[in-house]
Amino acid sequence: MEKRKIMVVDDESRMRKLVKDFLTKSGYDVVEAADGAEAVDLFFAQNDIALIILDVMMPRMDGWQVCREIREYSKVPIIMLTAKSDERDELQGFELGVDEYISKPFSPKILVARVEAILRRTSQSSAGEVIRAGGITIDKTAHSVSVDEEPVELSYKEFELLTYFVENKGIALSREKILNSVWNYDYFGDARTIDTHVKKLRSKLGRAGDMIKTIWGLGYKFEEGT
Repeated sequence: MEKRKIMVVDDESRMRKLVKDFLTKSGYDVVEAADGAEAVDLFFAQNDIALIILDVMMPRMDGWQVCREIREYSKVPIIMLTAKSDERDELQGFELGVDEYISKPFSPKILVARVEAILRRTSQSSAGEVIRAGGITIDKTAHSVSVDEEPVELSYKEFELLTYFVENKGIALSREKILNSVWNYDYFGDARTIDTHVKKLRSKLGRAGDMIKTIWGLGYKFEEGT
């Protein structure tokens, strides 16, 4: 089986080496970029990068701009690294379509676990299935969504979240259950992660977003036909 390729982008060579060593030991092929401009050039020069681990603070072009440029053309999963723990930074990352957000310092083993979880779901989503509910059509093979036959652009995480909601329609889902099922690892953050994604998802779905109901004190439920 061909190795999945991951691009690690960080201006600190020691950080790149640390992450690369752990990923290589886990069986991944790793390419490196020392700044944002190099990362963009490398990404578009190669068409087989399965996931990007991206630092925020870098010379020439920061991680936010890299994310913007890549998101114009690709939904490749992006894990954003930052030395800050500012809520505004985290929210900005989600707005730009970042799939995971990890603050430094972090455990390399946890980072690898998150990489594996994302790539595992990427493989599972190619199982060839179309789901429909309330005018929403989810094509798992094409990784696409439409509402009333109009295409809707979703980030990787938004797609996974919507799929989980629709597959569990009518069921009250706690935030903890959503995190464990969609993020697929033991998450030590807080509910802001889910709430931010749900807010963005509702906005993108338009009238169909009203089918994602808030259950105060618990989480959310997808109800068809509202």
